[in-house]
Amino acid sequence: MTPRLLRLLAACLVAVPLAAQPRTADPIARGLRLDQFPRVIKLADRVYGYEEIRQPGFTTVSLFVVGDRGVLVADGQGSPAATQRMVEEIRKVTATPIRWYVVGSDHGDHTAGNAVLPAGITYIVHPTSRAQLVRDSASAAAAHARAVADAAARGGPPPEPRRVVVPPVAMTNDRERIDLGGIVADVLFLGRAHTGGDLMLHLPRERILFMSEAFLNRVFPAMRSAYPSEWAAMIDRALAMEDTRFVPGHGFIEEKATSREELVEFQRALRAVIAEVKRLHAMGLPAEEAAKVAQWGAYREWFLRDQQAIVAIRKVYEEIEGRLR
Repeated sequence: MTPRLLRLLAACLVAVPLAAQPRTADPIARGLRLDQFPRVIKLADRVYGYEEIRQPGFTTVSLFVVGDRGVLVADGQGSPAATQRMVEEIRKVTATPIRWYVVGSDHGDHTAGNAVLPAGITYIVHPTSRAQLVRDSASAAAAHARAVADAAARGGPPPEPRRVVVPPVAMTNDRERIDLGGIVADVLFLGRAHTGGDLMLHLPRERILFMSEAFLNRVFPAMRSAYPSEWAAMIDRALAMEDTRFVPGHGFIEEKATSREELVEFQRALRAVIAEVKRLHAMGLPAEEAAKVAQWGAYREWFLRDQQAIVAIRKVYEEIEGRLR
């Protein structure tokens, strides 16, 4: 293939409109190349989605909003290097400093790089997520102490610590409005979902709702710390927001109409997984045996099913048996 033909092919891939792309979380199946990431996608005036490849073929999505008084970031990335790259991409859009950060998800694939964010920014976090970050910080400190001791015993240099940023205070209500200057944003808690402290960022004028990991677009429901039935019910509260564009925490950003369709489909996936696991539980099967015979239907082909199915089975079993923490 000639260099000119390669350039034409690359241009065609970049030019594919979101609505025309296949509905999948697999970038290759969507006609994208991994070297096209990270991607900054303008969603509205002052509002941008940010898609990064967290691992080959799997996106982590952040969102940033540019106000006259500062930039708000909702969710970071999974390492200091990845978050630093996001900060650099934001600087290509605006020189306005980052002043606010919303912890949509407390999981490491969204928070592990927060130490590179500018000092002095204001964090908005749910109490449940802040408590989890406190525990994560203590675990990281203990792991680092053990690693330092091991290095000393071997006569090697001490390893660098892994820093978990713990916001100083948590939200006291289920809604907090932020005036960025020229644009306002509402941080919402609509109920327990993927983590228990799930926060959404709603832009009322632009009719955009960033849902973080409460919406996994074409990704098999990940339930490591989830509240399965509450999660499905929480999505009803999101869908009640008419004429809204829903932005996921993983998978790809879609156009407005498609985003609603995909959120509805994700809710169907949650309910289908819960129903199937209840059937398996009623048969008296241990989780590992249930995983071998589970019938996921169309969701069998969803991204990360091979990794997430057993996790979902265990979590729904916990819910059925009253063991959710």
